[in-house]
Amino acid sequence: MLRINRITIVGAGAMGAAYASLFYEMDPGCVFLLAGGKRHERLKREGLVINGKKYFLSITNPEEGHPPSDLILVAVKNHHLDQAIRDMAHSVADHTVILSVMNGIDSEERIGAAYGMEKVLYAVVVGIDAVRNGNTVTFSKQGKLFFGEAVNHTLTERVKSLHSFFQKAGVVYETPEDMIRILWWKFMINVGMNQVSAVLRAPYRIFQQSYEASDLMEEAMREVIALAKAAQIHLEEKDIQSFYPFLLAMSPDGKTSMVQDVEAKRKTEVEMFAGKVTELGEKYGIATPINKVLYRLLKAMETYI
Repeated sequence: MLRINRITIVGAGAMGAAYASLFYEMDPGCVFLLAGGKRHERLKREGLVINGKKYFLSITNPEEGHPPSDLILVAVKNHHLDQAIRDMAHSVADHTVILSVMNGIDSEERIGAAYGMEKVLYAVVVGIDAVRNGNTVTFSKQGKLFFGEAVNHTLTERVKSLHSFFQKAGVVYETPEDMIRILWWKFMINVGMNQVSAVLRAPYRIFQQSYEASDLMEEAMREVIALAKAAQIHLEEKDIQSFYPFLLAMSPDGKTSMVQDVEAKRKTEVEMFAGKVTELGEKYGIATPINKVLYRLLKAMETYI
């Protein structure tokens, strides 16, 4: 079985930092953040404060030679993925396993096009409530990491190896039989939850308490369900309801990554959500009016945030 001794995290945002802290608590010497330029210097100088504890994690410069990693966790924004793929070059070896916990439904294929799909496992995280403010990250729920091969009727050796590793690190995980369906399920959640919360600038509390907010979220999700059926992905109405246990368990004051982007005046991932839904709607001849409106609202917001 694959031995996981060196983990590289690409993207020290809220999610990347949360997982870095879990790995560090298991073994401080196993986890490395990949960062270059000013970000490299800032992380070395200031470290990260995660749930009130200061962490000075090992920082790897992508432009300098370094040992390859056994596991790479990619946790960047969609518009940073191309650069991240280039930065990972020295970290990838024949045995390396790459997990992308990014939003969307195509990051695995983009990484696989560069390094080979045989190195990539599919992954999504649902229910994490991590919030980043500068170099400070807080989270009360790590949520659940769903990961595996595209089909997992029988577990492969690399999936079994990660099961063992995640158990030691205290990572909550599950390997579903149909990982592509779960990828689309998370995409459906992001399309509804992230985008509507960003337009409203609303924490999770609003969706836990307001029918109007949750209803709009569900309408955006239903457009993804219609597209999934056209793409022969098994999503149903009940998959919307299966998200609510995760939503209701989140900190009421927590915020989606898209709300955090809006508040920090950063570019959002609207192209990957409403933009992708609209693109697929045109491909399959399916109307996507809710996402067309969300796209225009969020693009307009980007001009003044």
